Amino acid sequence: MSKNKKVWSTTALAATAAVAVSAPAVSADSHQFEDVGDRYTEAVDFLVEQGATQGYTETTFGTYKPIKRVDAAVQLANVLNLDIDDDADHGFTDVPDRAQGAVAALKEAGITEGKTETTFGSHDQISRGELAIWIAEGFNLEPVTNAVDFEDVSNRYFEAVQALVDYGITNGISETEFGVWDDAKRGDYAVFLHRAAEVSDDDFELELMHTNDTHGNIDNIAQTKTAVDNFRSQNPASLLLSAGDVFSGTLYFQEFLGQADLDFMNQLGYDAMTFGNHEFDLGSGDNGHQALQEFVNNAEFPFVASNVDFSQDELFDDIDKTDIVTADAKDGEIYSGLTMKVKGEEVGVFGLTTEETADISSPEDITFSDYLEEAEAMVSEFESRGVDKVIALTHIGFDDAERYDNDLTLAEEVDGLDIIVGGHTHSEITEPRVVEGDEPTVIVQTGEYNNNLGTLEVEFDQNGVITDYEGELVALENLPADEDFATQLEPYTEQIEAIQQEEIGVSTEVELNGERADVRTGETNLGNLITDGMLWKAQQINPETQIAVSNGGGIRASIDEGPITLGEILTVMPFGNALGIMNIQGSEFKAALEHSVSTAPEPGGQFLHVAGMNFEYDSSQPVGERIVSAEVLQDDGSYAPLQDDEMYYVASNLFTIQGGDDYTMFEEVYNDNRVSEPGFMDYDVFTQYLQSQGDTVSPEVEGRIVDVNE
Repeated sequence: MSKNKKVWSTTALAATAAVAVSAPAVSADSHQFEDVGDRYTEAVDFLVEQGATQGYTETTFGTYKPIKRVDAAVQLANVLNLDIDDDADHGFTDVPDRAQGAVAALKEAGITEGKTETTFGSHDQISRGELAIWIAEGFNLEPVTNAVDFEDVSNRYFEAVQALVDYGITNGISETEFGVWDDAKRGDYAVFLHRAAEVSDDDFELELMHTNDTHGNIDNIAQTKTAVDNFRSQNPASLLLSAGDVFSGTLYFQEFLGQADLDFMNQLGYDAMTFGNHEFDLGSGDNGHQALQEFVNNAEFPFVASNVDFSQDELFDDIDKTDIVTADAKDGEIYSGLTMKVKGEEVGVFGLTTEETADISSPEDITFSDYLEEAEAMVSEFESRGVDKVIALTHIGFDDAERYDNDLTLAEEVDGLDIIVGGHTHSEITEPRVVEGDEPTVIVQTGEYNNNLGTLEVEFDQNGVITDYEGELVALENLPADEDFATQLEPYTEQIEAIQQEEIGVSTEVELNGERADVRTGETNLGNLITDGMLWKAQQINPETQIAVSNGGGIRASIDEGPITLGEILTVMPFGNALGIMNIQGSEFKAALEHSVSTAPEPGGQFLHVAGMNFEYDSSQPVGERIVSAEVLQDDGSYAPLQDDEMYYVASNLFTIQGGDDYTMFEEVYNDNRVSEPGFMDYDVFTQYLQSQGDTVSPEVEGRIVDVNE
């Protein structure tokens, strides 16, 4: 998209006046003024075309002469196409007949007042500062930056002068002065009006930056700062949005519970965030969602959550405003939606979190409603407010399972969505994806782990329809680090490095494979080791425990060959899941095995690693009919077939036992009070088990899980 690097806008005009700025055009009968040079020609032609001026005399425009207040009023009212009624009562006694309607219209629109209650000051010359206020008010121009540093600009004039500079309408008379008190010249005023009208008539360009699924990865946050600063230097009015999953995944999160991330997010100036499923990971712990509540409360930006109900968790009572759509959002509060004014235009933002959260995290009393229904309601709400540019900030996945939710379906099913800033599937969408409908919807997502900063520039026509777009992912690893952020990161990193360097006294002779693609599709030596440890601990509590299973989605990293550190273990299993033991019937457990391989050969977080048993399946068969055989290890070292009508004690983490990853059969066991909860944390169990194995471990893939179709 061809970008005009000056600030550009389709600013909304004063609501109190029925304003419709005429498009700048050169008159078919151009002016015949002798004193108008090239710099002023186009602007003067525009004013003549609008009927805003007839010149100073028949042959001169008075280009370099000061302009009187009455003449400035007439020109502005005509350019703005205000309703000019010469019989209107403005209350001033010094306004000539030719300007009665124009002055009344400006007063009615709230653009200017008189010098006193009874005098307008018609024949007084008007200053550059006063004209800046008139133009900013008339065209509803608001400042985008805060960079004006003119020595003669007081608070009264600052916002108007800043707006005119931001929109390229004028600069100062020198590097240090705007000329606030200098008389405005007729030629300069013509140029100001022409440029302001051009800005108002142009299409609206929205720029934004976005992140998602950072998961506590702040090692390159100083590079993020560099990327954000680079983009903002060219696009000072750009938004910065997070699509969630700041929580869980690294030692930074384990140690600081999101506060380290938030420290930098606040400084980066995020405008809004929605919640990912991992924001709810700690809900089943002793402190519930205390860490999430503190994260929200300490944020210097608002949150959007249109389909999340916090009302049953009292921790959020003071910050839950999800029944509200607001144009006046407060930092550290949660809303259904926001309207933000960007370069004078209203932009609507709302948030959606996957309904799958109830199965794959620990939201407890927090619930989630249908994303399509909530999206339609939000679009309707924005439309009722006259907002025709709408961003859905989502954590539902780009192309995730349709039985839950995803961005592609959202774009196809809900009219009126312009942009979807997404997360959840860790999709690295290198170029924006567009879903064509009656109006196009642009979808973006950055990937994962703070590897990229997403940028998007979108052009809207005056009906709020996207006409052009350009987006990219800015890779962070090769960018220079911002020195200040790098210095601020050091204390956090020092604490993490101390933890990472603590060896547990055990070495592995082989790499322990926890790669995402592997642990979600098949047996790995790390999955075997984790479930062996789980079974070892469970048998200490209940010697009748025969089987242990662990979901592949809970294994988050590999461990390199060599000494094993506590940091590596916490990175592998960052969620702090507690041990549970089920008493489950063979037929119920077989149904769980069927669910485990239901997405095979495609990866799925529900894929179970096992200890104390082995099983074969056929991924070519229909879902629910894939298990070929399942055998349980006996005391004498032999294996016996899993029996449908026998009861088994099976260990797992409470996340999975309570129905995580859609294990509804486990959830039924839990609700039937057939689960004991000894409460040992997964990383503690794993550490203790490794230490019980001597100085070294060397696990292998043993054929515990076999796809006979391969």
